[in-house]
Amino acid sequence: MTFTEIFALSLGAILTENFIFVKFLGICPFLGVSKKTDTALGMGLAVIFVMTISSAVTYLLDTLVLVRFDIVYMRTIVYILVIAALVQFVEMVLMKLMPALYQALGIYLPLITTNCAVLGAALLNVDKAAENPSFNFLGAVTFGMTGGIGFTLAIVLFASIREKFELADYPKAFEGFPIALVTASLLSIAFMGFQGLKVF
Repeated sequence: MTFTEIFALSLGAILTENFIFVKFLGICPFLGVSKKTDTALGMGLAVIFVMTISSAVTYLLDTLVLVRFDIVYMRTIVYILVIAALVQFVEMVLMKLMPALYQALGIYLPLITTNCAVLGAALLNVDKAAENPSFNFLGAVTFGMTGGIGFTLAIVLFASIREKFELADYPKAFEGFPIALVTASLLSIAFMGFQGLKVF
């Protein structure tokens, strides 16, 4: 892939094809871990790591094993197993090195295993490879990493707004999730503005 294609792919994954605000994938941790900015950033970094490595591993497995031996029907199961193994690794690392962040993420850390944004990145790599013959391993890794960056951007942005809710004056009926959903929808509309973006 050329530099222009990589740049367009990266910009697309972060802005025009943002997993949360455009594709609506990964909403569970997005709503669950976005009350504090530091926790949201920790979750975002964990997702970047898992999404990047899983995109690389699943692309190689798909190309070298699943397609070669004509067992592409096993794709989803294989991808989920790879993602689950990576999440276990991240859990062990955080438990040893950052116990405070591990406690703050709570149940949402193992939920990365079933985070449809991570699985979506792996499956979208297959679609992109089918659409574009020049899409290769570098493209898959780039899409996974920048998709994770887009996820992190979305969750940190949302968390920073939710932190301000404590000082905001809004109707009592909107307290809790209702105001969060209204904010998420407004952010989603804002990200839809990037749809007309042309690269070069």
